[in-house]
Amino acid sequence: MAAAEKPLVYLILGAAGSGRRAVLTDLLEDGLVAGDRPAVMLATTEAADEADAKLPALTRWSWANGQIAGELPRAATHIFFISEGRENPVEQIEVFVAWLEAQGGQIARVLTVVNCQLAEKHPALLLWYDACVHFSDIVLLNRREGVANKWMSDFQTHFKKQYVPCLFEFVKDGRVKNPALTLDPQPRRMSHVFDDESEWIFKTTEGEIIDEEQETEGDEEVEATREIDEYFVRDAANRRVKRLPDIRPFL
Repeated sequence: MAAAEKPLVYLILGAAGSGRRAVLTDLLEDGLVAGDRPAVMLATTEAADEADAKLPALTRWSWANGQIAGELPRAATHIFFISEGRENPVEQIEVFVAWLEAQGGQIARVLTVVNCQLAEKHPALLLWYDACVHFSDIVLLNRREGVANKWMSDFQTHFKKQYVPCLFEFVKDGRVKNPALTLDPQPRRMSHVFDDESEWIFKTTEGEIIDEEQETEGDEEVEATREIDEYFVRDAANRRVKRLPDIRPFL
């Protein structure tokens, strides 16, 4: 399949009960143009929702031996892959990256829908959302009814202090202010895991990290390795160095 023919794939992160499917119906209604052929892939573990009836070409995906069991709808130009909302997003993304490449799809954007009521009630989930935002191009703040303005401000400030490049947008009454902007495939994420060419790290034989153009003394060898995303790094016991809370007890 030629690069120009690759379907654009949108990965939608967020906790179960965040209203992701309702938000998606709004994006599909106003964010696409004539000729676009959308399709939605939803995890089999996600409970049925009244918004499902409005989702085009809805299919279900599942897990099989730690891998994604499902195929990209070949007739679609825009595919919206909704993650499992009760599972670790990092574990899913690591598998999703390889699956997407094997399927011949092209990442368009990664969206995170935040359940603000849930996040305000359980501060421990900030680490969970930290991971989602790290991989995201745009964050949609949903379920804001009854949430304190100060919490909303503090939540966004937390990411501004980290100079996170992704966009933050409010969802009001299930609608996004600018669906076309939300679906614009321009990358704004911190992570490079979806990039065609990952960042490279250059080290001397002594383990010193240098720039690619930096000269070394004599004939000293330089080792080049692909950058590993900080959320994918494991320790000597094969455990994630950056660990996330299990979201299921909070739902």
